[in-house]
Parts: sequence; C-alpha cells; structure tokens
Amino acid sequence: MAGHSIGGAAASATMAADPRVDAGVTTDGSFFTPVPESGLGGRPFLMLAGDPALLPPDFPDTSWEDSWPRLDGWKRWLTVTGAGHPGFTDWPVLGDQVGYDHPETPLSGTRSQQITRACVGDFFGLHLRGTPAPRLDGPAAADPEAVFHRSS
Repeated sequence: MAGHSIGGAAASATMAADPRVDAGVTTDGSFFTPVPESGLGGRPFLMLAGDPALLPPDFPDTSWEDSWPRLDGWKRWLTVTGAGHPGFTDWPVLGDQVGYDHPETPLSGTRSQQITRACVGDFFGLHLRGTPAPRLDGPAAADPEAVFHRSS
C-alpha cells in the first residue's frame, strides 16, 4: 500500500490494522496514527519525503522520527531534494506543461515523477516480487536528489 500525504498516513495505519498488507510507502505523509510499539510484524516500509528545508520552522512534526524505531522490518527514509510536498503528485508534471513552477517544488515535474516512480516501483518490486533494487541500497550517482537519511 502506498499513499501521499494523508494517504501515506493511511498506509502505515492500515498495515498496523491489517496483516494482509505486505509492504507500505508514505510519500510525505505524517504518521497521524502512531506505529504500534509492537511494530508492523516485520513488514517493510519506505518513507519518501520532500526537502525538509522547505518546511516552515514552526512545523514541529516529529512523527517520522518517533515512528522510525517502531518500524521493525526492512525500512528506508529518503528525502528528495527540491521535491517539496506536492513533488510526489501530478502537480509539478502538469505545472511543467503549462509553464507554472510550484514555489514549494523547485525540482522539475519530470524529475520528481522519475524519482517517485523509480523508488516506489523498486520498493514494491523488491518486497513483492523479489526483484533486486540497488537504488534503495544507498546513494547513487543516477539519483543525486535522493538523500538517504536512515536505513536498516
């Protein structure tokens, strides 16, 4: 299960409630429902965020930091430099087509889309199909915008 923003929050909450969900991704979604102390049954979870430098200083969301130790399976925390919150949606792609640059998303829509598709696709390929995903092993020259904060 994958989602953006509130949909990303729903991914972890659904995994906590339903063991049929084998893997989860949040793209820039807070953990409004905390990950249980008991974790997610060892299931993998990818946290993909927009550039934290774009968050206002008075936005004290610590849910990712608080949830990280409770994610008890394979996990990665990546930030995409220049993506901003809308960077994981169609907004930047459509904006590029009409000449509108979103102020929170300096990364081009094409590049935002490439990185999002590659990371999320590789994650599900790895965990649902067993396809190798070297992109998720650590920083890669092909994706300099993808910053690895944490992994295990």
